[in-house]
Amino acid sequence: MPGPVHLPSIDTGEVLRSIHDDDSHIIDLRPIDAYNGWRLNGESRGGHIATARSLPLRWFSYIDLPDIIDAKGLDPARNLILYGYEEGDSIRAAQSLKRLGYPRISLYPDFLSVWTKDDGLPLERMQRYESAVPAEWLKRLLDREHADPVGKDGSVICHCHYRNPEDYALGHVPGAVELDTNTLESTETWNRRSSAELAEALTSKGITADTTVIVYGRFSNPRNDDPFPGSSEGQLGAMRCAFIMLYAGVKDVRVLNGGLQSWKDSGFEESLDPVEPRAVDGFGGIIPARPHLAVDIPEAKEILASEDANLVCVRSWPELIGKVSGYHYIDRKGRIPGAVFGNCGSDAYHMENYRNLDHTGREYHEIEKMWAEVGVTPDKRNAFYCGTGWRGSEAFFNAWLMGWPRIAVFDGGWFEWSRDPSNPCETGEPEGMRVSGRIYGL
Repeated sequence: MPGPVHLPSIDTGEVLRSIHDDDSHIIDLRPIDAYNGWRLNGESRGGHIATARSLPLRWFSYIDLPDIIDAKGLDPARNLILYGYEEGDSIRAAQSLKRLGYPRISLYPDFLSVWTKDDGLPLERMQRYESAVPAEWLKRLLDREHADPVGKDGSVICHCHYRNPEDYALGHVPGAVELDTNTLESTETWNRRSSAELAEALTSKGITADTTVIVYGRFSNPRNDDPFPGSSEGQLGAMRCAFIMLYAGVKDVRVLNGGLQSWKDSGFEESLDPVEPRAVDGFGGIIPARPHLAVDIPEAKEILASEDANLVCVRSWPELIGKVSGYHYIDRKGRIPGAVFGNCGSDAYHMENYRNLDHTGREYHEIEKMWAEVGVTPDKRNAFYCGTGWRGSEAFFNAWLMGWPRIAVFDGGWFEWSRDPSNPCETGEPEGMRVSGRIYGL
């Protein structure tokens, strides 16, 4: 029998010196929501140690752990400094990492007791972390044990789906009302609906400008041979709804991080009881309150011509090179010349490059790095687009969470661009295009 693994502990001063040490990786083992900024276990301050990477302990039970670690670029030659909520968590993670070929591991046991209590020690957090809520926060809200304020008109939870009310009937977060994405976007253009239509759709669900709205959906592995693949990607539909609500003027829109899967992973029960929404008389503001968040073709062309802006294509590689259009109802294949490749994942209904394996949002520093490699940076005007707006909305929401100031969704996307034969398009592998993130479909 092998003897016990030696796992040295280091003190706060050593961690502080390691922040900018090229010989070390600092690893945060807590849930991604804690990494983002939520105080889930009595932290005096929320957030993560500056430069730390997120590798939640729960992922160590996944068969894909080696691929996850490889995707994070952790160098086996470097020292790994592990911290979490409990020292036992760090020990279990260290043992797994040793078996995977990471010999140099140290534990930092004083994160809660020392680091979070000292304002002089650097913590980082996602700027709008409150807008990506953990299931535990939502459960407290439902149990009326909540200390955090919500909108003056209360809160509404929306189970989002695309033309699939049976998805809601299969099980939903208790108290959630069902919301079909078709009520917020046109079934002819797939753009956001008119101001009057949005007002009617939102108020019918009890939503005003001052309501805190929490949206989520279910992911059930969409297939391109399905006549309506989007019916199986409710969480992507929820991102679309979040964007349109922000555009309309709902002041506090939040997404359940990881969607219904996070609710189930936390051990909370689903409800089969339908909830009838309580309609309200008026929205309480002008729609759209944030018109700058949506871009149409004329402004998209201006962005393409600007040196201070990016039209960011959040599509898959096969779509980009014109191998497929991505959709049953789009005939023209190719890409918009001059757009930057934002690289969603494998196809029109998957967002692997923006999500963790459990469907929570990917570590935001990784998304920032992926974008920076292709020139998408917060100092520029960045308009995200895909085929019809869903994937572009999820990329937009990531930038929104990071607090980027000049962001939008090009609402018409490839669907609207490709319908006008006078609009140029390109096919084939782009010469000189900088590509970041994993490339699927080669």
